[in-house]
Order: sequence, then C-alpha cells, then structure tokens
Amino acid sequence: MHSKAFCAKLPRRKMNQATIRVPATSANLGPGFDCLGIALDLHNRVSVARGANGQTDPMVMEAAAAYFRHSGREGFDFSWSIEGDIPRSRGLGSSVAVRLGILHGLNEIDGRPLDAGTLYRLCADLEGHPDNAAPAAFGGFTAARPDGIYFRCDISPELRFVLLIPDHEIDTDSSRGVLPAEIKRADAVRSVANAALITAAFASRDYHLLRGSVRDWLHEPYREKTNPHLRPAVEAGIGAGALGGYLSGSGSAVCCIALENPERIAEAMRTVLPAARTMILGADNTGVRAVN
Repeated sequence: MHSKAFCAKLPRRKMNQATIRVPATSANLGPGFDCLGIALDLHNRVSVARGANGQTDPMVMEAAAAYFRHSGREGFDFSWSIEGDIPRSRGLGSSVAVRLGILHGLNEIDGRPLDAGTLYRLCADLEGHPDNAAPAAFGGFTAARPDGIYFRCDISPELRFVLLIPDHEIDTDSSRGVLPAEIKRADAVRSVANAALITAAFASRDYHLLRGSVRDWLHEPYREKTNPHLRPAVEAGIGAGALGGYLSGSGSAVCCIALENPERIAEAMRTVLPAARTMILGADNTGVRAVN
C-alpha cells in the first residue's frame, strides 16, 4: 500500500527589494488594433524597495494603488528606479514596462499574494487595452480581449523584427484622438481578414502567411499625418525582402518582420529617415520575470 504525504502551502517570505525585467512590446501588428502584440528581446529593469524617497510619479502611484486595492494588503512606502533600453513613447511598450514592473515588484516584495494572471489584468486595465500588456506579461505572440481572455504562443528564433526608431516621441492619447468614430465596412472586413491570418501565421509558425497580411485600414491611415515615414519605411522594408511592416503601437517606431536578410531590410528602412536608429531584434518568449 502506498501512502501520500500532504503539506500545507506556506506563505512566501516578504522581501525588502526586488528587480523585475520587463520586455519591450510591439502592438497592433497592423490590423490587430488593440488586441495583437509581440514581446521583443529588449528590456527595462524596474527595481522596487521598501522605504520612501519622495517620488510621486502618477503612473507609478496609480499602479501601486491598484496593487494594494486588489491584493487587500496594507499599503507601505516604497521607492523605485527604472533603467534599461526601451525607448520612451515610440510605440514599444515603455508605459507597460513601468506599470507591469511596479505591479510585479510590489507583489514580489509583499510575498506574492497575486498570481501572474491577476497582475496582467490589472496592467491591462491601467493601460486601457491589452495589446501591450499581454505580451509583456507572458512573452511571445499574443491575441487578447479586454475581458482578460488571451491566446499566446512562442515565436520562432528565425523570425526577426527590424525597427526604425525616429528621434521624436508620440503621445498615445493624442494619437488615439485622431481616429474616427466609424470606418467603412469594406475597410473593417479587410482588416479583420488580415488580423486572422496574422494570428494563424504565428500560431502555426507558417510565417509566409504574413506576406500581404500586415496591412491595416483601421488606424494606420489616420496616424500617417504624425508618422509620415510609415508607408515609405514599410515599402522600403518589403522591397528589401520583409514579409510585411507596420506602425508599432501608435508610433513613432516602424517594425518590419523578416525571415532573412534583416540587415539589408534595416539599411533600406534607414534610407527613409537617415537620422533614425535601427534595431534588429528577436522575440522574448518568457515575458516579465524577477531577476534578483
């Protein structure tokens, strides 16, 4: 006869400091407006420690308030610092890196009362949409709904993401303000078809399905006024061999997706904005994690 041993799950010990690594993200992928996103192998590190130092950043304070409200834990003073490589306000998830980093940092030093799914939903609510929050939380490619339901899958290391990153920042709220309240049915149908094929491409790893599918009529045409480099950069990238290209988030970064010759694609994109930076990145299939 075999016997089973049972033991109670002990609460995790509280800590004084935690450092959280959060990946950059690229949202929309063209027609997947507010629902599709990828995590990139570029990171910020958010450190959170017990003890006050007088910092009062509204985004951090809002994330902290959400954490304490949903965890039911008593609030405590804390300090934070953020460092890393994610460009600010370029459509690469810099705000998610702050919010998700603070949420996970507080949760880590407070004994992990909340699970990863709850922290993701809190971050998505703070962002107002899940397209960046889901890949930052879980890594890889994600398709997510506002109600917390999401799909994710790993991205093959053979796929490269070629970024053209201009010097100027884009304010997301202002960028959303230029979008129309209504669009033509034909534009919606074309965009939905492309978003479905993009999801199928990542889920099946048949990335050739991306060719011709990374094109949008929901938001990109209206954001070209503040991102006039978008279409020329995408066309240059496709001409050099990219599967497709899109405005990353609300911009100003443009991303082209490649299976081969990423250096040649980056060089072609740079001809559109010679002063802009280019980066060639793989995917991050891990998502947010504690590194201390």
